[in-house]
Amino acid sequence: MRDDEILTRISALVTEEHDLRDKLRSGDVTTDQEHARIKELETALDQCWDLLRQRRARRNAGEDPDSAAVRPAGEVENYRQ
Repeated sequence: MRDDEILTRISALVTEEHDLRDKLRSGDVTTDQEHARIKELETALDQCWDLLRQRRARRNAGEDPDSAAVRPAGEVENYRQ
């Protein structure tokens, strides 16, 4: 996945998150449904940002950014910031 594709995916996930919060306010989804999907969206966003950082780091180090790979959710969720 190229950088522009990752950024497009991030944008789509953020849009979905905003839409989901609007649906909660309007009563179209329950709090439990919203929380469950938000957790999935946050995990997907963490994976996308991690992949983008990997690609940029490889490029800056003179390596092939296409060798970067999506890391498992458990790995990116447990990073210390």
